Amino acid sequence: MATLYISEYQDVANTGYIGIQVPLEPPLAEQTITISGSSTQCTNAFNEKTKFVRLQTDTPCSVLFGTNPTATTSKGRLPFDCVEFRGVPVGLGYKVAVISN
Repeated sequence: MATLYISEYQDVANTGYIGIQVPLEPPLAEQTITISGSSTQCTNAFNEKTKFVRLQTDTPCSVLFGTNPTATTSKGRLPFDCVEFRGVPVGLGYKVAVISN
């Protein structure tokens, strides 16, 4: 079963002097979406404090963000075994939708 793993974050880690480019653990929330040939949204809107998400996919797919997104194969493609970070607007009830590609 192909899956998109979603981790939601609010902040980056801090060395005491500067922020570094890694998410501050633990995530605010985690979700998964089963990837299929039709667009599927995550069940829950992102946490109102979420500023960026980590996406990990175990199959090629396309994703789209929005308040009611419908992913198509012409949208942002993620390759097999990809890990990617994306920024999202805070507090707008955003979700991500995914479709196999």
